[in-house]
Amino acid sequence: MFSALLLTGLAACGPAQNDPGPGGVTVGEAQALDEAAKMLDERNTPPDSIDDGQAVPAETE
Repeated sequence: MFSALLLTGLAACGPAQNDPGPGGVTVGEAQALDEAAKMLDERNTPPDSIDDGQAVPAETE
């Protein structure tokens, strides 16, 4: 019984996916946008520019 109460209490600690987040989007939407931005940054940064700290935008086709 105690473990069920403990798990229920821990589940309520963090923000829900549909709670308001930064910039007028929900928490879930903000997380998805952050992940998408991170993927785009990784895709657009050439591997050789990581060493010298100067990112160069990738060429578009």
